[in-house]
Formats: sequence, C-alpha cells, structure tokens
Amino acid sequence: MYTVYTIYSEKFNKIYIGQTENIERRMIEHNNGLLSVYSKRYRPWELVYTEEYPTRAEAMKREKQLKSQKGREFIWNLIRQKYQQ
Repeated sequence: MYTVYTIYSEKFNKIYIGQTENIERRMIEHNNGLLSVYSKRYRPWELVYTEEYPTRAEAMKREKQLKSQKGREFIWNLIRQKYQQ
C-alpha cells in the first residue's frame, strides 16, 4: 500500500504533501531533516492527513490532485478545523 500524506508545521504554518510506501519511516526522515531542503527548513512536522492506495500510480495521481489549488484548499480547511485558526 502507498500512503498519500500531508504534514503540517504549526510553528511556520506550512504544509507538505507527498506519498510513500512507509509513512512511519517518512515521518522520521522529515523530522530529522533527511529529505528535501523545504521539509528540513520547517521542522517539526505533524501528520495531519492520509489516504491509502494499492498502487504508486494511484497515489501519485492523488498527490497531484492535493497539490492543486482545490486540493490545497481542502487541506487548509482541515487544518483550520483542527487548529481553530
């Protein structure tokens, strides 16, 4: 299974959307600065949203949708509800 995920940095009010085969490992990598410069810069990260898909192709398709303007609005609405900002 592949997980499409969104992580949130409350400290910097930033989101990151990605996909992985191992969400636990990926969260460790994000919070230890082992991945992109972007995710390293805005630590710490909290996992705020996930969806699972049986294939990488399906996960990548959904990741692309979430990275669109409409998808980002969906994610930001979830974050606002959770953090009541």
